[in-house]
Amino acid sequence: MRSVVNLTVHGIGTTSRELDPGEDLTWVGVEQFEQVLDAVVGRRDVRITFDDGNASDVEIALPRLLDRGLTAEFFVLAGLLGEPGRLDEDGVRELVAAGMSVGSHGWAHRDWRRMDTEQSALEITGACRALTELTGRPVSRVAIPFGSYDRHVLDSLRRAGVTRAYTSDGGDARPGSWLQPRNSLRHDLDAGWTTHVLDDRPSSVLRARRLAARAVKRTRGRPS
Repeated sequence: MRSVVNLTVHGIGTTSRELDPGEDLTWVGVEQFEQVLDAVVGRRDVRITFDDGNASDVEIALPRLLDRGLTAEFFVLAGLLGEPGRLDEDGVRELVAAGMSVGSHGWAHRDWRRMDTEQSALEITGACRALTELTGRPVSRVAIPFGSYDRHVLDSLRRAGVTRAYTSDGGDARPGSWLQPRNSLRHDLDAGWTTHVLDDRPSSVLRARRLAARAVKRTRGRPS
């Protein structure tokens, strides 16, 4: 398998919590979500991930994944478990018991480029440790909040022993790469969007632009 497509789901259906500004753009309807799932059944080159630890992960997504024989990786916010509209500890355990993977999206959905040393320790190391204790399984994979990273963030993740980091950069990915770009489901997705993301090969120009943008993110950083 030369490449994979990573998909990111945020929220599904009607939310029971107040969304952050712009968060509604990545919230999809149940039928839209089902359309995407139906399109990826049997596709070994597609990975499904979830961010933010919304209650819809268990209430809506889990039974539909199981009905189709699909698995997914859920990146949850360790410090927000149990808040209205979000997963609680029992929900995380239910995901694990159903054969799903759990990773970290940090502690409180902060921008990892804007953290001090203490916040960084909590967001990266503390969150993984808390989720490891909750699930009874090593949690060493993360999804970077807001897709916001630079060389300092990546260095911190490597020092913390993170074994894979997912971004929001878009496009396809090499299956074994440590840094994995993903494609977020959007509120206006339709069958055309799904076909485009899953099957259309990007032009050489678009691919070059994406690679250049990722290179900038990997090397940029605040002055020491």
